[in-house]
Amino acid sequence: MTSEPPRTTPAPRKGSAPPGGWRESSRVDRERRIREILARHAVETQEELVERLREHGLAVTQATVSRDIKRLGLVKVPWTDGRSHYVAPEKPSPVDVLRRLQHAVTEYVLAAETGEDLVVVHTLTGRANAVAAAIDEMQWEDVVGTVSGDDTILVVPRRRAMRDRVLLRLRNLMEGRAP
Repeated sequence: MTSEPPRTTPAPRKGSAPPGGWRESSRVDRERRIREILARHAVETQEELVERLREHGLAVTQATVSRDIKRLGLVKVPWTDGRSHYVAPEKPSPVDVLRRLQHAVTEYVLAAETGEDLVVVHTLTGRANAVAAAIDEMQWEDVVGTVSGDDTILVVPRRRAMRDRVLLRLRNLMEGRAP
């Protein structure tokens, strides 16, 4: 955390819709936007965060943003100007990382299988990147990394012998069990 607050710009008028109107937002969308907003602006209240998200065209409520703030682990910290602003933690906790992976796998993964040396994960259309990012964020010692397309992920085990263990972890998550 820095001692200087992010630069500020005025929040949009309450209720003002962006050109083209608001659109429904996924949790992944909102969380990404919230991080971007906090990196650029000194946000003091949940209401201000709601307005800034709406400025980006996302249809959100204060209750939804309140849950997002809790899930992201955002905290209010005092700055040198005496006011408090929301900040994101430098590094997510292991519990939060696992929770994100569990959610991504149970919500978006359709199947997981092995190839010669790889694990192939099939997801709902447009969700592979979110699942791959969650797998990468876990930093499993037996996974070198992932490559994702629109609805398919290649999970690259560190060694061939680790392939089945990686597949088992993913299938356990798909069934709601611990990896």
